[in-house]
Amino acid sequence: MLNVNRIGLGAMRLTGGLPHADGVAIARRALELGVQFFDTADSYDFGANEELLADALHPYPEGVIVATKGGRICVGGEWFDCGRPEYLRQQAELSLRRLRVECIELYQLHRIDATVPLADQVGALRRLREEGKVRLVGLSEVTVEQLRQAEEITPIASVQNRYNRDDRASEDVLDYCERRGIAFIPWRPVAPLADKAAALAWLLGRSPVMLPIPGTSSMRHLEENMSALT
Repeated sequence: MLNVNRIGLGAMRLTGGLPHADGVAIARRALELGVQFFDTADSYDFGANEELLADALHPYPEGVIVATKGGRICVGGEWFDCGRPEYLRQQAELSLRRLRVECIELYQLHRIDATVPLADQVGALRRLREEGKVRLVGLSEVTVEQLRQAEEITPIASVQNRYNRDDRASEDVLDYCERRGIAFIPWRPVAPLADKAAALAWLLGRSPVMLPIPGTSSMRHLEENMSALT
């Protein structure tokens, strides 16, 4: 399990239209409110999202984890998977530079690329871990069988699948993670029109391995989200 407070911040909405200073302020306020887990990706605003978190939080306080992801590209609003080992290594090196760290605390495979053997993709992350460039390896949008296969290659610390009170398609993955002590990080943790604080409180009660990462571009919504911890 990741040893952090149980509500994190999905940072995707802190760039891509929000003024840089506002995004920095929200990230810093999240830290003040007790957020210890910040989730980003190299594909969020072409790396600018990682750079914003570094601007806001570096040098990172003890206990804070900035997790990032590689293996997906967004071009013109369209998403493409890219799990070639050489690409994953390249993107990890760029993320290290943008986050201003020598080791990424949690590096997640953004999606499994159906055109590349799973063993090659997870193997690339295992090598990065062996080299000390990545401390923990995570996966995103996987099935139980894919998770099992990945665990045969390297320890898996987290799984990030879509999950909320109205969308429980990954229930079996969550149950598997709970049995294995793997952090389950639901993206889109709040269904449309749902009461955010109540929805987050429900998730926290659903499983001890649950680590929601609600995203926001609003200081007020950030504070409302964090009230679910009380």
